[in-house]
Amino acid sequence: MNIHVSSETGRLSGVVVHTPGQEVTLVSPDIKDELLFDDIIFESDARIEHLAMLDIFKAALPQGGQVYEICDLIRAAFQHEEARLYFVELLVHSFPEWNLHPIENSLKTLSADQLLDFAILGRTEALDGISILPSPNILFTRDLAAVINDGIIISRAAKKARARESMLIDTVVHYHPLFEKVRDSAFRLKHYDSIEGGDVLIPSKELALVGMSERSSFSGIMKAAEAFFQFGVKDVLIVDIPKQRAYMHLDTIFTFASNTDCIVYPPAIMKRTDNVVCLSQNESGEIVTRRKPSLHYALEEKMGHAINFIKCGGEDTISQSREQWTDGANVFCLAPGVIVGYERNTNTFNTLRDNGYELLTQFEFLDRYKDKPFNPTPDTKMAIAFIGNELCRGRGGARCMTMPISRIG
Repeated sequence: MNIHVSSETGRLSGVVVHTPGQEVTLVSPDIKDELLFDDIIFESDARIEHLAMLDIFKAALPQGGQVYEICDLIRAAFQHEEARLYFVELLVHSFPEWNLHPIENSLKTLSADQLLDFAILGRTEALDGISILPSPNILFTRDLAAVINDGIIISRAAKKARARESMLIDTVVHYHPLFEKVRDSAFRLKHYDSIEGGDVLIPSKELALVGMSERSSFSGIMKAAEAFFQFGVKDVLIVDIPKQRAYMHLDTIFTFASNTDCIVYPPAIMKRTDNVVCLSQNESGEIVTRRKPSLHYALEEKMGHAINFIKCGGEDTISQSREQWTDGANVFCLAPGVIVGYERNTNTFNTLRDNGYELLTQFEFLDRYKDKPFNPTPDTKMAIAFIGNELCRGRGGARCMTMPISRIG
């Protein structure tokens, strides 16, 4: 697998996901807020919905394309003793409040499967009576890392509830052969700074968007920008977004459907001005900053063509708010102009239809391509709706649940 992403919309070839498991069942009402969940999730239905989404991906992938389960990657990395020791030391020293030092040696003797259970579920039969909080947010693999051209940014989570995920992806990149070519150039933030993959969008090989949100700090973004430039990016647009739970990442209010179409939540994107700063690097290597009047202006300027903003929820403000809450603005591109999203966001899908997109249910798409390969053309515009009534309780849509590691074009 060639680890390379130079566009939000290039043909998907490799993606990392996590089908929800027992870790979501371990989220009780008493700890859901601490674990950043607004509601509890019914595991069985969530798994069915997620696997159905993956069926769409598998039907749409080109020959040689691959869907990777993050737990399979972690398990493979944990086959190396060095990887297990690496992760355990990160875990013990990053959570002093859990007082794991007395069992550090015991953790280091766990098998790959046992340590995986402890990392995701917070418990393992091999350590009877010892438990920590589960890690249910690993469902949202987007936030683990961001592949940018031929490089990778290892996310550093802003919240303690997600810090373990950053350690897990760090371990995978460090030890799994899939990431061998990007391992030495991988960028990692130091303590006190944060950046999460949901705030990082790559419109083109020379342009990056980063949301300055409640999850990605100013200092974290500025330090990561240096890595962006090393990876071949010419301009970084920092977009200041409201610091609200509903808008936890930039991709909850803004995503690409094609190279020219973006789905946006109007109150947080179209009605905000003077909230974008462009970072560029001059010939001396110094970072130059320029303020831009709006995201729309900045995108058209840097991409060199017209950009069409499609309103999440359509024209009605209540529908906009409701469908942003259920991830109407968080779609995921399988190819230029080919997107997937939750079917419940009917007004968003109807607005996509008004903008020339063919609307298909997950079943219609799979039936159409069950006996023939999916070969989209440059003119293809298709919006595929899949059922996500249980998944959306976790507050994340199709883009949130996917970490692309390879795109063509």
